[in-house]
Amino acid sequence: MSHPTKRPTRHTAKSIFFLFVSTGLVLSVIYIGATLLAPQLTPIPYISASPIDLNKQNDATDNRNRVQIDKMGIEVPFFTGDANVLEKGAWHRKPENGNPEKGGNFILAAHRFEIGNTPGETRRRSPFFKIDSLVIGDKIRVFYQKKWYTYSVSDKIEVTPTSLYIENPSVEPRLTLYSCMLSGAAAGRYVIIATPDDD
Repeated sequence: MSHPTKRPTRHTAKSIFFLFVSTGLVLSVIYIGATLLAPQLTPIPYISASPIDLNKQNDATDNRNRVQIDKMGIEVPFFTGDANVLEKGAWHRKPENGNPEKGGNFILAAHRFEIGNTPGETRRRSPFFKIDSLVIGDKIRVFYQKKWYTYSVSDKIEVTPTSLYIENPSVEPRLTLYSCMLSGAAAGRYVIIATPDDD
């Protein structure tokens, strides 16, 4: 014998209605309270991605070798050595293949995205994050051995992780910047080629 299904009573409908109304009131109180308290919260400091204005710096007091790219909003020191130098800035790869002073293939590699403990540390550890924003004609300035050199982007390519030819010596002077793809090292490398401007 089947039992007839019970229809919701007026009491149940009223309970559901009051539940929705009371939930709405509680959420409204929370929203208003948060809005009133928000101006009293300590603001998180803005971390500027603007490059240092090198025209205002005294180069005699800062003789670090460094690369400055306005388009990417960076000024990054570079070092020779092994992969550990990537924690301090960019890595001057294969210095025997070139540098701004002697020509050849001057190679700089840096992290694209390396997470840090704070947003500022993440930004510092990811100097080439915006490498894909560079376009042909963009300027790159390099301070090397107490002298400035200017390069113009002439090519941009994507290569596999095994494409070591980008580090080969070259007869013509050039700057090669590269970093991993945002999806990771296994996905390949993003490469910028730049040629020196005639000074």
